[in-house]
Amino acid sequence: MLTAAPRQLLDYPDPRGLEQLRVALAGYLARVRGVVADPGHIVICAGFAHGLAVTCAALRSSGAATLAVEAYGHQAHRGLAQVQGLRLRPLPVDGHGALIGDAAGADAALLTPAHQFPLGVTLHPQRRREAARWGGVVIEDDYDGEFRYDRQPVGALQALAPDHVIYAGTVSKSLVPALRLGWLVVPPRLLDAVAAQLTAGPSGLDQLTLAEFIDSGGYDRQIRRARLAYRRRRDRLAAALHRQGRHVTGIAAGLHAVLELPQADIERQLIARARQRGLALVGLDSFRAPGAGADRAGLVIGYGHPPEHAYTTALARLCAVLDR
Repeated sequence: MLTAAPRQLLDYPDPRGLEQLRVALAGYLARVRGVVADPGHIVICAGFAHGLAVTCAALRSSGAATLAVEAYGHQAHRGLAQVQGLRLRPLPVDGHGALIGDAAGADAALLTPAHQFPLGVTLHPQRRREAARWGGVVIEDDYDGEFRYDRQPVGALQALAPDHVIYAGTVSKSLVPALRLGWLVVPPRLLDAVAAQLTAGPSGLDQLTLAEFIDSGGYDRQIRRARLAYRRRRDRLAAALHRQGRHVTGIAAGLHAVLELPQADIERQLIARARQRGLALVGLDSFRAPGAGADRAGLVIGYGHPPEHAYTTALARLCAVLDR
């Protein structure tokens, strides 16, 4: 591959990303996620966190002051927005996803429409339409959009409103987080502001490798293999809990499931008990935004991380913790 690589690959790369990768991603995202993607509007970043920081900095420099965030989500992502000077406004989340109407007055919103993290619900079609009609900028975190197990995945929200949705994706779930490769599909009116925040991006060699992996069909095959492996793990988790009379919530997708609990005290007790058995569990309380109501309790159970040989043991320990 190096012998056939263009000479400019060895120079300082275009901060927006290698053209070969942007072209490959435009075709892939249109085909798999329904994204309206011109290669010239795609920006390559060093993973989602980098892309979010760049986006928030661009919004702040353009005059934005408030970012609406789902009441349950990554604490680190909220922190990145605050570091860039944005105030946060939590959006309640129910069985139909985020309440878009509560974003009125905010300048932008960060959403996980296909598979809300961590609650696992899909944004209801009516609320998708509300988000598409909303006047602010929407940052769509499509962190695991390819991994739906019971039916075809819902398409990207960006296709409904490409002029004001910034679509963000990454290979952290499909390949490995350490690769540090992600992308933004940016509306033309925001492209200059985002590009102005970019410095040197990911390795040009890594970008070229991913471009060839996509063009060769290897990336599609990897997605199919990973989807099958994760589906089997989720099925095993659901079956093990079902035997105890328990049921996970959320759609059959992604790399985690939620076990709802009646009280926050029980959530804390189970996490402590699991720690004693060498099992790391995280509760919903860890994902709740400051100022959001403490309206639910539960365990967020990730099944993508344990190596295959250790998964059976991890499941047994989880069931023992819950059974006690």
